[in-house]
Amino acid sequence: MKIGLYFGTFNPIHVGHLIIANHMAEHSGLDQIWMVVTPHNPLKKKSTLLDDYHRLQMVHLATEDFPKIKPSDIEFKLTQPNYTVNTLVHLEEKYPNYKFSLIMGEDNLRSFPKWKNYEAILEHHEIYVYPRLEAQGSADEAISTNPEDLDLKIFQKYGTKIHMIDAPVVEISSTFIRNNIKKGKNVQPLLPAKVWEYIDHNNFYKK
Repeated sequence: MKIGLYFGTFNPIHVGHLIIANHMAEHSGLDQIWMVVTPHNPLKKKSTLLDDYHRLQMVHLATEDFPKIKPSDIEFKLTQPNYTVNTLVHLEEKYPNYKFSLIMGEDNLRSFPKWKNYEAILEHHEIYVYPRLEAQGSADEAISTNPEDLDLKIFQKYGTKIHMIDAPVVEISSTFIRNNIKKGKNVQPLLPAKVWEYIDHNNFYKK
């Protein structure tokens, strides 16, 4: 079984995350997408990050109607701070018959060579990349999905491992959602209904 790992704090998970995950599940050749909830790093200030299990519960609520999308707390069990390469090794040992790949935005792909043991990751795993808007460009200008335009050395050696997926360009920010909940704005269209109900019931992000 081919599993795509979609990492995130999901603070909170929103419809943009689901649009990307569902597109990958339906159009990339992956069998399942696991939404891997990143736990709080004890070495960093917690700030607005909700408790790990509240964020995991929101992912459960958001994905329960999508049979190909699953929540994962796999990193909760690993020593913190953790690195993606360690998570992959752990998953391979636990699920030897599964083939794991990473899902990331093009902005993360550009910084991927800075990841710990990134070459070891690419030796054993594939990456599925969805488009993001240019940080410096206009709101209509998406990052090119042409590998040559990305000017990345990793394509020269690992190009066959990196799949550029023509997924919808979705720019919804969890930070924007949190800030607007705090301001008393209506953000319900940006969240799965059950996630909004959970946030509202627990008065999350209002302070």
